[in-house]
Amino acid sequence: MIEVSASECAQSIRDGDTVAITGNGGGMLEADEIFAAIEARFLATGHPRDLVLVHALGVGDAQERGVNRFAHEGMVRRVVGGHWSWSPRMQKLARENLIEAFTLPSGVISLLLRETGAKRPGLITRTGLNTAYDPRFGGGAANDAARAAGPVSEIVTIGGEEHIRYLPIRPNVAIVRGTYCDEQGNISCAEEAGDLDANAVALSAKNSGGRVLAQVREKRKASQCIARLVQVPGVLVDQVVMAPEQPQTHVGGYEPSLAGLPDSDTPLGSRFEGLSLPSGPRAIIARRAADEICAGQSVNFGFGIPGGIAAILSAQGRLAEIWLTVEQGIHNGKLIDGALFGAAASPSAIMRSTDQFDFYSGGGVDAAFLGAGEIDAAGNVNVSRLGQDVVGPGGFVDISQGAKAVVFCGTFETSGLAVRASDGRLAIERGGRIPKFVEQVREVTFCGPSALKQGKPVMYVTERAVFRLTRNGLTLVEIAPGIDLQKHVLDRMAFTPKVASDLALMNPLCFVDDAAEAEGKAFAKTGAGNV
Repeated sequence: MIEVSASECAQSIRDGDTVAITGNGGGMLEADEIFAAIEARFLATGHPRDLVLVHALGVGDAQERGVNRFAHEGMVRRVVGGHWSWSPRMQKLARENLIEAFTLPSGVISLLLRETGAKRPGLITRTGLNTAYDPRFGGGAANDAARAAGPVSEIVTIGGEEHIRYLPIRPNVAIVRGTYCDEQGNISCAEEAGDLDANAVALSAKNSGGRVLAQVREKRKASQCIARLVQVPGVLVDQVVMAPEQPQTHVGGYEPSLAGLPDSDTPLGSRFEGLSLPSGPRAIIARRAADEICAGQSVNFGFGIPGGIAAILSAQGRLAEIWLTVEQGIHNGKLIDGALFGAAASPSAIMRSTDQFDFYSGGGVDAAFLGAGEIDAAGNVNVSRLGQDVVGPGGFVDISQGAKAVVFCGTFETSGLAVRASDGRLAIERGGRIPKFVEQVREVTFCGPSALKQGKPVMYVTERAVFRLTRNGLTLVEIAPGIDLQKHVLDRMAFTPKVASDLALMNPLCFVDDAAEAEGKAFAKTGAGNV
């Protein structure tokens, strides 16, 4: 291990290198001093250029940091990313076909890097079958430049069953981050909000003949370090950059509770967006979705509207009754919403995200609560291609395909929607300009027919209607009290769903103007979930 400056580290990146990075939105494990030095070198000299950038999770702040540092014309020629929303600049390059833009499920990318590092023949999995990541339906190519570049996966048959073989990615450079290292270069994430896929990223580069660059806050003597808290052993590390001002997250500083450190049971500080009760349509959806949760279940909450369910459960005194996980490797704790989604205060366990994705793909989640951008008559869902921008699926595909049951949570329509809930009834004050129930989704991120074949229970919860996936396709099973079925639901859908003969009203306790009142009363059906 050689200790170098960030600028010296940046000099080691060569034109055309494949660079794999770790990190997560909100600044978790983001090696931004190294990223900034690479960016500064490119802006000053035009090098390194034509890079291939690989990242499993969204990395950045939607402005300058993270993946945004690489988002300059000529700096990268290809990006393989799980989630793109934290870098509008990279989305713009993809939109204009100035890069080859590939999106793959986050778990697929992390596990593929691990498999590459183990010199196995890529990742062979069922994750992504019959979705936009199936090579027969696009293979993750998100723009014309990517489609012209050729496939990154293929279909293989094993034991009479189809699988996707995602081809190995062999990085020349891995960039990882930890809290500290010792004299031998052992990297520990002991005070970070997550471990993510740092080990897999480093392994893939080192065993492919590449180099591993690490950023840490400080160096400690080996006698002061705990071997079991090493995430990346020194044998994998080539260069280390000291970043004394490195923050734990974009919020700044270091919060012990986010790292799950002992005796760190202090409540979430006001500087975090966390566990505040949702409002408006999001509150209605979260309350109705929470009604589907049974005590003792293993549950996953996705980013966006589903993230508010944890606050509802907490207010109802039910959060401790379930086992909560998110894809970043967090188990339980006080889940943080918004930009720091993926972190939690006082979690009960922090695992590598690769281990978490193994748990998901193996069916470890009883019920997953995920967002929905578009939904069609077959029950297909799109969250990965919205508007003109590449978004990517994040962990959505890995989680939704592996979970025993799925509840999709989203507003009935979007862009300008205004509703009012009061006294157990809903009023639509202004409809959204963009429909979400469409004739055919733009991109299949979740395949309804495949879920039906598996016998997977699937539900779609909105602020005014609840649907289930049946053999007849999408079936309307509940509507909100106070709305007109034809005017507010059926006439505003691009297709006509089957309407259940026993169409019911949604729980009136979902529709109150005082969030504390709703959660204080709890739900009449609490503990009687159906998924």
